[in-house]
Amino acid sequence: MRVTNSMLSKSFLRDLNRNQNNLKKINNQLSSGKEISRPSDNPYKAARSMQLSSDIKAAIQYNENIKDTTNWLDTTDTALQQLEKSFQRIRELMVAGGNAAYGSDEKKAIKDEINEKVNEIAQILNTNFDGKYIFGGTKVNSKPVAVQADGTTGNNKLYYSSSDGTIIADPSTSNEMEMLASGLIVEISQGVTMKYNVSSTEILEFGEGANKVNVMNLLTDITNSLDSEDSSEVTGNLLSQMDSTISNLLKIMSEVGAKQNRMEAAATQNEDQILNLKDVLSKTEDIDFAEKTIEASVAQTVYMASLQVSARIIQPTLLDFLR
Repeated sequence: MRVTNSMLSKSFLRDLNRNQNNLKKINNQLSSGKEISRPSDNPYKAARSMQLSSDIKAAIQYNENIKDTTNWLDTTDTALQQLEKSFQRIRELMVAGGNAAYGSDEKKAIKDEINEKVNEIAQILNTNFDGKYIFGGTKVNSKPVAVQADGTTGNNKLYYSSSDGTIIADPSTSNEMEMLASGLIVEISQGVTMKYNVSSTEILEFGEGANKVNVMNLLTDITNSLDSEDSSEVTGNLLSQMDSTISNLLKIMSEVGAKQNRMEAAATQNEDQILNLKDVLSKTEDIDFAEKTIEASVAQTVYMASLQVSARIIQPTLLDFLR
Protein backbone atom coordinates (compact mmCIF):
# COMPACT_ATOMS: atom_id res chain seq x y z
CA MET A 1 0.00 0.00 0.00
CA ARG A 2 1.33 3.38 -0.98
CA VAL A 3 1.94 5.75 1.94
CA THR A 4 0.97 9.23 0.89
CA ASN A 5 2.09 12.56 2.26
CA SER A 6 -1.43 13.13 3.60
CA MET A 7 -1.31 9.88 5.53
CA LEU A 8 2.02 10.86 7.07
CA SER A 9 0.67 14.27 8.04
CA LYS A 10 -2.46 12.83 9.67
CA SER A 11 -0.45 10.21 11.55
CA PHE A 12 1.98 12.86 12.75
CA LEU A 13 -0.78 15.19 13.90
CA ARG A 14 -2.48 12.34 15.74
CA ASP A 15 0.72 11.40 17.55
CA LEU A 16 1.54 15.03 18.22
CA ASN A 17 -1.90 15.59 19.71
CA ARG A 18 -1.52 12.51 21.90
CA ASN A 19 1.86 13.71 23.19
CA GLN A 20 0.41 17.14 23.83
CA ASN A 21 -2.54 15.69 25.76
CA ASN A 22 -0.19 13.50 27.80
CA LEU A 23 1.92 16.55 28.66
CA LYS A 24 -1.23 18.48 29.57
CA LYS A 25 -2.47 15.65 31.82
CA ILE A 26 0.83 15.44 33.69
CA ASN A 27 0.94 19.24 34.11
CA ASN A 28 -2.63 19.16 35.48
CA GLN A 29 -1.60 16.46 37.95
CA LEU A 30 1.37 18.53 39.07
CA SER A 31 -0.75 21.63 39.55
CA SER A 32 -3.58 19.82 41.43
CA GLY A 33 -1.45 17.28 43.28
CA LYS A 34 -4.04 14.62 42.45
CA GLU A 35 -3.67 11.49 40.35
CA ILE A 36 -7.17 11.75 38.91
CA SER A 37 -9.33 14.75 38.07
CA ARG A 38 -12.35 12.86 36.74
CA PRO A 39 -13.64 9.28 37.07
CA SER A 40 -12.65 8.37 33.50
CA ASP A 41 -8.97 8.86 34.38
CA ASN A 42 -9.08 5.78 36.62
CA PRO A 43 -12.55 4.43 37.49
CA TYR A 44 -11.28 2.10 40.23
CA LYS A 45 -9.26 4.77 42.02
CA ALA A 46 -12.08 7.29 41.60
CA ALA A 47 -14.59 4.94 43.25
CA ARG A 48 -12.15 4.07 46.03
CA SER A 49 -11.35 7.74 46.58
CA MET A 50 -15.05 8.66 46.89
CA GLN A 51 -15.63 5.81 49.36
CA LEU A 52 -12.66 6.84 51.48
CA SER A 53 -13.79 10.48 51.45
CA SER A 54 -17.25 9.36 52.59
CA ASP A 55 -15.71 7.26 55.39
CA ILE A 56 -13.60 10.20 56.54
CA LYS A 57 -16.63 12.52 56.67
CA ALA A 58 -18.54 9.91 58.69
CA ALA A 59 -15.60 9.46 61.09
CA ILE A 60 -15.37 13.24 61.55
CA GLN A 61 -19.09 13.34 62.38
CA TYR A 62 -18.63 10.48 64.86
CA ASN A 63 -15.84 12.52 66.42
CA GLU A 64 -18.22 15.47 66.82
CA ASN A 65 -20.79 13.13 68.41
CA ILE A 66 -18.15 11.92 70.85
CA LYS A 67 -17.14 15.47 71.79
CA ASP A 68 -20.76 16.53 72.36
CA THR A 69 -21.45 13.40 74.40
CA THR A 70 -18.31 13.92 76.48
CA ASN A 71 -19.38 17.48 77.30
CA TRP A 72 -22.86 16.22 78.22
CA LEU A 73 -21.38 13.54 80.50
CA ASP A 74 -19.03 16.06 82.13
CA THR A 75 -22.02 18.30 82.91
CA THR A 76 -23.96 15.29 84.23
CA ASP A 77 -21.04 14.23 86.43
CA THR A 78 -20.77 17.72 87.93
CA ALA A 79 -24.52 17.83 88.62
CA LEU A 80 -24.46 14.37 90.25
CA GLN A 81 -21.61 15.44 92.53
CA GLN A 82 -23.68 18.43 93.61
CA LEU A 83 -26.66 16.14 94.23
CA GLU A 84 -24.52 13.83 96.31
CA LYS A 85 -23.42 16.75 98.50
CA SER A 86 -27.06 17.82 98.94
CA PHE A 87 -28.17 14.34 99.96
CA GLN A 88 -25.21 13.97 102.31
CA ARG A 89 -26.11 17.27 103.96
CA ILE A 90 -29.72 16.17 104.37
CA ARG A 91 -28.50 12.96 105.96
CA GLU A 92 -26.38 14.94 108.43
CA LEU A 93 -29.41 17.07 109.28
CA MET A 94 -31.53 13.94 109.75
CA VAL A 95 -29.04 12.53 112.23
CA ALA A 96 -28.98 15.85 114.05
CA GLY A 97 -32.80 16.03 114.00
CA GLY A 98 -33.02 12.72 115.83
CA ASN A 99 -31.23 14.18 118.82
CA ALA A 100 -33.68 13.98 121.72
CA ALA A 101 -32.07 17.01 123.31
CA TYR A 102 -33.10 19.25 120.43
CA GLY A 103 -36.10 21.44 121.03
CA SER A 104 -38.69 22.71 118.57
CA ASP A 105 -36.58 25.68 117.53
CA GLU A 106 -33.61 23.51 116.59
CA LYS A 107 -35.83 21.08 114.70
CA LYS A 108 -37.52 23.93 112.87
CA ALA A 109 -34.12 25.25 111.78
CA ILE A 110 -33.20 21.76 110.53
CA LYS A 111 -36.53 21.45 108.70
CA ASP A 112 -36.08 24.86 107.08
CA GLU A 113 -32.63 23.92 105.82
CA ILE A 114 -33.93 20.62 104.41
CA ASN A 115 -36.71 22.56 102.64
CA GLU A 116 -34.02 24.70 101.05
CA LYS A 117 -32.14 21.55 100.07
CA VAL A 118 -35.29 20.34 98.30
CA ASN A 119 -35.21 23.53 96.22
CA GLU A 120 -31.52 22.95 95.59
CA ILE A 121 -32.12 19.35 94.45
CA ALA A 122 -34.83 20.55 92.05
CA GLN A 123 -32.48 23.19 90.65
CA ILE A 124 -29.77 20.56 90.06
CA LEU A 125 -32.20 18.15 88.43
CA ASN A 126 -33.23 21.00 86.10
CA THR A 127 -29.63 21.51 84.95
CA ASN A 128 -29.57 22.75 81.37
CA PHE A 129 -26.79 22.02 78.88
CA ASP A 130 -26.74 23.42 75.36
CA GLY A 131 -30.42 24.30 75.62
CA LYS A 132 -31.44 20.82 76.85
CA TYR A 133 -32.36 19.55 80.31
CA ILE A 134 -29.90 16.75 80.96
CA PHE A 135 -32.13 14.81 83.39
CA GLY A 136 -35.27 15.15 81.26
CA GLY A 137 -34.91 11.97 79.18
CA THR A 138 -36.25 12.68 75.72
CA LYS A 139 -38.32 15.58 77.16
CA VAL A 140 -35.28 17.81 76.85
CA ASN A 141 -37.09 21.09 76.17
CA SER A 142 -38.89 21.43 79.48
CA LYS A 143 -37.94 21.10 83.15
CA PRO A 144 -38.24 17.55 84.47
CA VAL A 145 -39.11 18.51 88.07
CA ALA A 146 -40.73 21.31 90.05
CA VAL A 147 -41.18 22.29 93.69
CA GLN A 148 -44.42 23.30 95.33
CA ALA A 149 -45.14 24.20 98.92
CA ASP A 150 -47.64 21.93 100.65
CA GLY A 151 -50.82 23.80 101.49
CA THR A 152 -51.11 22.19 104.93
CA THR A 153 -47.58 21.94 106.29
CA GLY A 154 -45.87 24.57 104.16
CA ASN A 155 -43.03 22.14 103.46
CA ASN A 156 -41.54 22.03 99.98
CA LYS A 157 -42.41 18.99 97.90
CA LEU A 158 -40.69 17.76 94.77
CA TYR A 159 -42.85 16.83 91.76
CA TYR A 160 -42.41 15.75 88.18
CA SER A 161 -43.16 18.65 85.85
CA SER A 162 -45.08 18.52 82.55
CA SER A 163 -44.09 20.34 79.37
CA ASP A 164 -46.39 23.28 80.14
CA GLY A 165 -44.86 23.71 83.60
CA THR A 166 -47.74 22.19 85.54
CA ILE A 167 -47.25 19.39 88.03
CA ILE A 168 -47.83 15.83 86.89
CA ALA A 169 -50.32 14.78 89.53
CA ASP A 170 -50.54 11.12 88.50
CA PRO A 171 -47.27 9.90 86.92
CA SER A 172 -48.76 6.46 86.24
CA THR A 173 -51.17 7.88 83.63
CA SER A 174 -48.89 10.47 82.04
CA ASN A 175 -47.31 9.91 78.65
CA GLU A 176 -44.65 12.44 79.56
CA MET A 177 -43.33 10.07 82.24
CA GLU A 178 -42.28 7.70 79.46
CA MET A 179 -40.31 10.56 77.94
CA LEU A 180 -38.72 11.41 81.30
CA ALA A 181 -37.60 7.80 81.73
CA SER A 182 -36.34 7.40 78.16
CA GLY A 183 -32.68 7.17 77.21
CA LEU A 184 -30.81 9.31 74.71
CA ILE A 185 -28.80 7.28 72.19
CA VAL A 186 -25.69 8.40 70.31
CA GLU A 187 -23.75 6.64 67.56
CA ILE A 188 -20.01 6.83 68.25
CA SER A 189 -18.81 4.64 65.37
CA GLN A 190 -20.40 2.64 62.59
CA GLY A 191 -23.03 0.40 64.14
CA VAL A 192 -21.96 1.23 67.73
CA THR A 193 -24.42 3.17 69.91
CA MET A 194 -24.69 3.91 73.61
CA LYS A 195 -27.14 5.49 76.06
CA TYR A 196 -25.48 8.54 77.53
CA ASN A 197 -28.06 10.35 79.65
CA VAL A 198 -29.28 9.90 83.22
CA SER A 199 -32.99 10.44 83.66
CA SER A 200 -34.53 12.06 86.72
CA THR A 201 -36.57 8.90 87.33
CA GLU A 202 -33.37 6.88 87.79
CA ILE A 203 -32.39 9.20 90.65
CA LEU A 204 -35.81 9.75 92.23
CA GLU A 205 -37.27 6.23 91.93
CA PHE A 206 -35.33 3.00 92.28
CA GLY A 207 -35.50 -0.45 93.81
CA GLU A 208 -38.15 -3.15 93.66
CA GLY A 209 -40.91 -4.34 95.96
CA ALA A 210 -40.33 -3.60 99.63
CA ASN A 211 -36.99 -2.01 98.80
CA LYS A 212 -38.47 0.50 96.37
CA VAL A 213 -37.65 4.10 97.25
CA ASN A 214 -39.40 7.23 96.02
CA VAL A 215 -37.05 10.10 96.89
CA MET A 216 -39.77 12.72 96.40
CA ASN A 217 -41.96 11.05 99.03
CA LEU A 218 -38.91 10.45 101.20
CA LEU A 219 -38.05 14.16 101.35
CA THR A 220 -41.66 14.98 102.20
CA ASP A 221 -41.75 12.35 104.94
CA ILE A 222 -38.53 13.72 106.45
CA THR A 223 -39.82 17.29 106.78
CA ASN A 224 -43.22 16.12 108.01
CA SER A 225 -41.57 13.92 110.65
CA LEU A 226 -39.55 16.85 111.90
CA ASP A 227 -42.82 18.69 112.50
CA SER A 228 -44.01 15.99 114.88
CA GLU A 229 -42.96 15.64 118.49
CA ASP A 230 -41.65 12.13 117.93
CA SER A 231 -38.97 12.33 115.22
CA SER A 232 -37.53 8.87 115.85
CA GLU A 233 -38.70 7.86 112.36
CA VAL A 234 -36.17 10.31 110.93
CA THR A 235 -33.23 8.32 112.29
CA GLY A 236 -34.88 5.00 111.61
CA ASN A 237 -36.52 3.89 108.39
CA LEU A 238 -36.19 7.29 106.69
CA LEU A 239 -32.46 7.42 107.38
CA SER A 240 -32.12 3.93 105.92
CA GLN A 241 -33.93 5.09 102.76
CA MET A 242 -31.64 8.12 102.54
CA ASP A 243 -28.62 5.81 102.73
CA SER A 244 -30.13 3.79 99.87
CA THR A 245 -30.67 7.03 97.93
CA ILE A 246 -27.03 8.01 98.33
CA SER A 247 -25.87 4.49 97.40
CA ASN A 248 -28.03 4.56 94.26
CA LEU A 249 -26.62 7.97 93.35
CA LEU A 250 -23.04 6.74 93.81
CA LYS A 251 -23.85 3.78 91.55
CA ILE A 252 -25.16 6.15 88.86
CA MET A 253 -22.05 8.32 89.24
CA SER A 254 -19.80 5.30 88.71
CA GLU A 255 -21.73 4.41 85.54
CA VAL A 256 -21.32 7.97 84.24
CA GLY A 257 -17.59 7.77 85.01
CA ALA A 258 -17.33 4.52 83.06
CA LYS A 259 -19.07 6.17 80.09
CA GLN A 260 -16.67 9.11 80.29
CA ASN A 261 -13.74 6.68 80.08
CA ARG A 262 -15.39 4.94 77.15
CA MET A 263 -15.81 8.26 75.34
CA GLU A 264 -12.16 9.08 75.91
CA ALA A 265 -11.10 5.73 74.45
CA ALA A 266 -13.56 6.11 71.56
CA ALA A 267 -12.20 9.59 70.77
CA THR A 268 -8.63 8.27 70.61
CA GLN A 269 -9.67 5.35 68.43
CA ASN A 270 -11.72 7.60 66.16
CA GLU A 271 -8.88 10.09 65.67
CA ASP A 272 -6.50 7.23 64.81
CA GLN A 273 -9.05 5.94 62.30
CA ILE A 274 -9.33 9.36 60.67
CA LEU A 275 -5.54 9.58 60.33
CA ASN A 276 -5.38 6.08 58.80
CA LEU A 277 -8.18 6.82 56.34
CA LYS A 278 -6.54 10.07 55.29
CA ASP A 279 -3.26 8.24 54.77
CA VAL A 280 -4.93 5.62 52.57
CA LEU A 281 -6.77 8.37 50.65
CA SER A 282 -3.52 10.23 50.09
CA LYS A 283 -1.84 7.10 48.74
CA THR A 284 -4.84 6.50 46.48
CA GLU A 285 -5.29 9.91 44.88
CA ASP A 286 -2.16 11.98 45.58
CA ILE A 287 0.75 11.99 43.15
CA ASP A 288 4.44 11.39 43.77
CA PHE A 289 5.82 14.84 42.91
CA ALA A 290 9.34 13.61 42.21
CA GLU A 291 8.07 10.92 39.87
CA LYS A 292 5.61 13.24 38.14
CA THR A 293 8.28 15.90 37.68
CA ILE A 294 10.44 13.39 35.84
CA GLU A 295 7.44 12.25 33.77
CA ALA A 296 6.67 15.88 32.91
CA SER A 297 10.26 16.42 31.80
CA VAL A 298 10.15 13.31 29.62
CA ALA A 299 6.76 14.27 28.18
CA GLN A 300 8.06 17.76 27.39
CA THR A 301 11.11 16.28 25.63
CA VAL A 302 8.91 13.89 23.64
CA TYR A 303 6.59 16.71 22.63
CA MET A 304 9.47 18.95 21.53
CA ALA A 305 11.00 16.06 19.59
CA SER A 306 7.67 15.54 17.85
CA LEU A 307 7.66 19.14 16.71
CA GLN A 308 11.23 18.84 15.42
CA VAL A 309 10.46 15.63 13.54
CA SER A 310 7.59 17.32 11.74
CA ALA A 311 9.99 19.01 9.32
CA ARG A 312 11.26 15.64 8.19
CA ILE A 313 7.89 13.93 7.96
CA ILE A 314 6.17 16.62 5.86
CA GLN A 315 7.83 16.36 2.45
CA PRO A 316 8.98 19.52 0.62
CA THR A 317 6.86 20.80 -2.25
CA LEU A 318 7.86 22.45 -5.53
CA LEU A 319 7.55 25.84 -3.93
CA ASP A 320 10.51 24.99 -1.61
CA PHE A 321 12.77 24.88 -4.70
CA LEU A 322 11.66 28.28 -6.09
CA ARG A 323 13.51 30.36 -3.54
